[in-house]
Amino acid sequence: MADGKESEQFSSRLGLILTTIGAAVGTGNIWRFPREAAANGGGAFMIGWLIFLFAWSIPLLIAEFAIGKKTRLGTVGAMRDMAGRNFTWLGIWMLWVGTAVGFYYAVVMGWTIRYFWIAISGEMSAADDTAQTQALWENFISSPFEVIFFQLIAVGLSAFIVYNGISGIERANKILIPCLISFLVVAMIYPFFLNPSGAIIGLKFLFIPQTEYLFKSETWIRALIQSAWSTSAGFGMAITYAVAMRKKEDIGLNAFLTGLGNNSVSLIAGVAVLSTVFALSDSTAEGLEAVESGSSGLTFIHLTALFASMGTAGWIIGSIFFLAMSFAALTSMVSTFQACVVNFVDMGWERKEAVRYIALAVALAGIPSAVSLEFLDNQDFVWGTGLIVSGLMVAVVVMRFGVSDFRNNLINTKYADLQIGKWWEYIIKYVFPLEFIAVFGFFIYEKLQDQSNSPIEGMGLGLFTIITMVLQWAIILVIFIFFLNNKVADSVKKGPVSDGNFDDDVLEAESV
Repeated sequence: MADGKESEQFSSRLGLILTTIGAAVGTGNIWRFPREAAANGGGAFMIGWLIFLFAWSIPLLIAEFAIGKKTRLGTVGAMRDMAGRNFTWLGIWMLWVGTAVGFYYAVVMGWTIRYFWIAISGEMSAADDTAQTQALWENFISSPFEVIFFQLIAVGLSAFIVYNGISGIERANKILIPCLISFLVVAMIYPFFLNPSGAIIGLKFLFIPQTEYLFKSETWIRALIQSAWSTSAGFGMAITYAVAMRKKEDIGLNAFLTGLGNNSVSLIAGVAVLSTVFALSDSTAEGLEAVESGSSGLTFIHLTALFASMGTAGWIIGSIFFLAMSFAALTSMVSTFQACVVNFVDMGWERKEAVRYIALAVALAGIPSAVSLEFLDNQDFVWGTGLIVSGLMVAVVVMRFGVSDFRNNLINTKYADLQIGKWWEYIIKYVFPLEFIAVFGFFIYEKLQDQSNSPIEGMGLGLFTIITMVLQWAIILVIFIFFLNNKVADSVKKGPVSDGNFDDDVLEAESV
């Protein structure tokens, strides 16, 4: 293997799986999944969500794990070696999009830290109805210095963990993920002691299929979107952590464990949130109002008011809930930092130097999102959609390599605990492209429905957002393809497959 500083490996499969689950689990598991499930037919949504775990998420995770393990490089070097020098820009895109998401995600993580403090300090107890929690939220979000302060805490915590390399990331996730799951389990059980009948209503909204939703295309599209975003499949996370896989580590089974682990956390969070909402709401209609109020509205307004109305019990459960949210956000931010750092280390940077500069860049670039919620929403659409395109790039690289050759030579190696069958090839070649078209088309269609006022008079906000997306994508793609592609391709170190040798025995010997 070429010389390089990024040669650490995970000490165990447990460390790897907890870390990849940590990268996948984020605030979306806690505030988006319950809302999407309840609003789209409960069990009907869950059927689609489970199907797409195996028809989108796990197949892409398998591809990413294989790419990262074989190339032993971050997304930039991996795409160069897998697709060819002229396609290095694919990896630069994946690096940029993941980092751009981190710019505003650090702000969201700052929100969760702030609300953990609101809960544990007792400040929440003074706001026991939605009007008061609405005011509390608006006062916070309209205070730029306060939002930036907590954003900087989020960036600092993430950078601190990544600063110490894979060993530090592994140790952190071995603590954070069990704690996160424990906190969510407590939050899941507690409502059934407070109001069993109300909590059961929440369970019904989550698990019982509403048959009519099975025949609505939107139910299936939203289930696919939730599965795609929730597992971080195709986003470069699995490539990044697979770089540190041990020599004899399996690919297929680890991908299944990551996907199933992520979905298990989502289920626990879904029960925790919906049972709490309906257990503490005065009526089913009030509970539905909370669920339908959007991610931030559900979390920072309605749930906060419900926790506040519980007195001492609310102080305990609210603190646990927002600490769990903070941990979920932190593990995702850590993966964002690590994905960026690995690429810079591949280009010759010292890890600690790279972490310092990246942390500074993320902190500064996140300020516009901290100052303006409208700007954050715009960037969330622009680069959230960009993440889906990253997934398409992974699939295209696999197809360019040869789907059958990829499965036989890079996935089903002699170290495979779980042999992956031809079903994987059919999904990558035929099913995934159709899924991508459906998701991307739905994003555009849904955004065009937003006719609220935009900065340009006479233009709906949805159309304005799409135009900003096209412009930003066009600018960075021109820069990446025509100005950076060759320069970056030359600067990234050689990995074990840089010479085009994909023989498993040779690669494994060189990668140790």
